[in-house]
Amino acid sequence: MVEAIYKPGLEGVIAGETTIAAVEQTSLSYRGYNIADLAENTTFEEVAHLLLYGDLPTSKQLSQLQTTLAQVRPLPQEVIQVLRKIPTDVPMMDVLRSTLSFAGHFDPVKGDAPDDLRRRAVWLMAVSAGVVAARFRLLKNREPLDPKPGLSHAAQLLYQAIGEEPDETATRLLDLTLILYAEHEYNASTFATRIVASTMSDMVSAIVAGVGTLKGPLHGGANEAAMNMLAQFDSADAASKWIREAFEKKHKVMGFGHRVYKNGDHRAHILEDELRTLAEQKGQTKWMEIYDAIKDPMVNEKKIYPNVDYPCGLTYYLLGLPIDMYTPLFVCSRVTGWCAHFIEQAMNNRLIRPLSRYTGPAERKVAPIAQRV
Repeated sequence: MVEAIYKPGLEGVIAGETTIAAVEQTSLSYRGYNIADLAENTTFEEVAHLLLYGDLPTSKQLSQLQTTLAQVRPLPQEVIQVLRKIPTDVPMMDVLRSTLSFAGHFDPVKGDAPDDLRRRAVWLMAVSAGVVAARFRLLKNREPLDPKPGLSHAAQLLYQAIGEEPDETATRLLDLTLILYAEHEYNASTFATRIVASTMSDMVSAIVAGVGTLKGPLHGGANEAAMNMLAQFDSADAASKWIREAFEKKHKVMGFGHRVYKNGDHRAHILEDELRTLAEQKGQTKWMEIYDAIKDPMVNEKKIYPNVDYPCGLTYYLLGLPIDMYTPLFVCSRVTGWCAHFIEQAMNNRLIRPLSRYTGPAERKVAPIAQRV
């Protein structure tokens, strides 16, 4: 018998096959469409349809998806009452995890056929965005807002959170980040979702597992951590001094590096171009100077490149969004990818049950309790 090869963290191990996304050193694609092409020419709703249904929608199919989203967008009053009872100091990712689980009791979709699962995924898109927006308002001592007809998913989320219809720039940038975060192959949270699916559990349980996994700082939260890092500097000089000290003390610099990408995250390049334009429009070019004071030495000297979280944190900050909201916004996007993987796993299922290598004591006898030392 050939002994199985052990790879800590499953690094480099192919754990399954998927038609949903391909993460390569030189490209990232969703169902065969390059991420740059999608970012430039589609909306998040179109990408959600692509992930869930297998291809980009026609005008009719997009309209149907938008109609379904509008129908399921209002949160049940019971969910809003739960949000009111959660202490204000609870992190929003914890709130989202618990509230999505509770919302599952009000799932309007019956059945588990493929189309039922897709409709449930659209409902989860709406619920996750609604919970994030409602929590934001309640923390501001404001009442949650009903959806406003006719807005895109990104615009709706911003409207229900802030109370004003967002401008074109804010809408486009949030929409762009939702596209970029929507799917990324067999990452930790997606794999967790597929494991739950493989047990023939329900989609809501799988998505809650995904949220719980993304909550871990080694997987999600890097956009928040990156912005917290940048926010401590009032000038590029201060940032330059800090990065030198970080190099000397071998401190981790948040928003850089990736388990798969070794030569740069394709999504980071796309978002950074938009971020620079946003900073100019806002008259906040100081932040780009600070941003570059960290980035340039990391790339030029350490050959460690930014991942998408590095520009995303500052993008959300310049849009006026609170840092505690950044990873939940990641969820509002990635829920589409998680659901697509749940459906794919369910349609061709085998229980995910890997082996382990035992490294504990050799077999031994149980001594009577009086003889144990």
